[in-house]
Amino acid sequence: MAKLARSLLDASTLCAIASFSGRQAHVNTAYFAWADDFRLIWLSEPGAKHSRNVRDNGSVAIAVFDSHQTWGTSDRGVQLFGSARELKGKQAEAAERAYAKRFPDYRREDNSAYAFYSLRPRRLKLFDERTLGPGVFVTARVAADGELSWERTEVYRATS
Repeated sequence: MAKLARSLLDASTLCAIASFSGRQAHVNTAYFAWADDFRLIWLSEPGAKHSRNVRDNGSVAIAVFDSHQTWGTSDRGVQLFGSARELKGKQAEAAERAYAKRFPDYRREDNSAYAFYSLRPRRLKLFDERTLGPGVFVTARVAADGELSWERTEVYRATS
C-alpha cells in the first residue's frame, strides 16, 4: 500500500484541497510536496479563503491525480483526509526545504507573502485500476510515523 501511495503522490504536482468553514465547502488547487510519512505540504497566501478555513477548521481532504488521464481507461489517484495547519518556525523551514526539493525553481524571495501549510493525514484512499482492478478503492489508516494499515476495500461494479 505504501509503495502504491507514494507512486500516486509522485504522479502529479498539483492537488485539490477541500476545506470547510461554517456551512460552506471550498476547494482550491495548489502545487504540493510530500514527506515520507505522507504529510502534504503546500504554499498559500494566509488571507486566501482556504487558508482562513484551515485556521478556523483544520479538517481537510486532498485529492491528487494526474489530470492527463483519459476517460474510459485505467484511472488512478489518491485521496487524503486529516488535519491541516499553517506551519511556523522550524516546521516551516523543513517544509520549505521539501518544497524546494520538489520545485527547484522555487525562490523564497518571490513568495514572501505566502506561508507553508501541511496536512497530517489520518486516512488515505487509493485508486489504481491497473494495480488494484477496476472500481477498487482501498482505504488505509495513517499512523503518526506514516505507517499504513488496511482499513477497508470498496468495490464498485456496474449493474445490469
